[in-house]
Amino acid sequence: MNTSDKEEMKQFLDEIIKKINVKDFIKDDPVQFPHRFSKKQDIEIIGFIISLISWGKRTMILRDAEKILSIMGDSPYQYIMEGSFPEPSSVAVHRTMNMEDFIFICRGLNYVYSKHESMEEIFTGRDMFDGIEILRKMIIEANGLPGHRAERQISAPSKGSACKRIHMFLKWMVRNDGIVDLGIWKSISPSSLYIPLDIHVINISKHLGILKRKQNDRKSVEELTSYLKDLRPDDPVIYDYALFGLGVTGYLKDKQNI
Repeated sequence: MNTSDKEEMKQFLDEIIKKINVKDFIKDDPVQFPHRFSKKQDIEIIGFIISLISWGKRTMILRDAEKILSIMGDSPYQYIMEGSFPEPSSVAVHRTMNMEDFIFICRGLNYVYSKHESMEEIFTGRDMFDGIEILRKMIIEANGLPGHRAERQISAPSKGSACKRIHMFLKWMVRNDGIVDLGIWKSISPSSLYIPLDIHVINISKHLGILKRKQNDRKSVEELTSYLKDLRPDDPVIYDYALFGLGVTGYLKDKQNI
């Protein structure tokens, strides 16, 4: 795609962003849950855990996120640091995540916060994929249970995962345009973020011809993010709003009916 084509694409996507990246977006999206807190650690913890369950029907995600908040109470950070977790069980939290998995993650976060004041420290000065790998390893090591079923709740960059849900969490923490994303991490530039590669983003990107790779994996994330950096080097993942928005508003279906 030549320069003029990219400029045309940028103008098209920028117009979509203006319609999607608005305050009203928050009330129907999982990002509403970290928005309910003011303490940095509370925002991080609930944002991270809610991001892990952000797959499937949105109504189910929002319902089960409310369930998680009812467990953790008014301060997720206090809940994590007190460490008084219930007995592990097979009771469902969200789809494939059960209470045993949830406690595994909470125990891991207890360890993370015993070493770091903020999760931000893990990602500062690193590639975001490397930060995800370090965070994942810390959570697993804290439980002393390598190979536990709960490991699958946290994507592994070393295995080529796109890490969609955690990149969404990082977008929430880093981007700060005062609209939807919270932007509480000040040591990390939005330019270092990667696009959260969900099914809507994949389908729209392929339709627009800006993603060639067929697999939903890390290489696809890197390919698409590289393209988006050409459009906006300082903030490439702002285009998540455009690509995701086009997906959920039936853009492809409308194009097929033309």
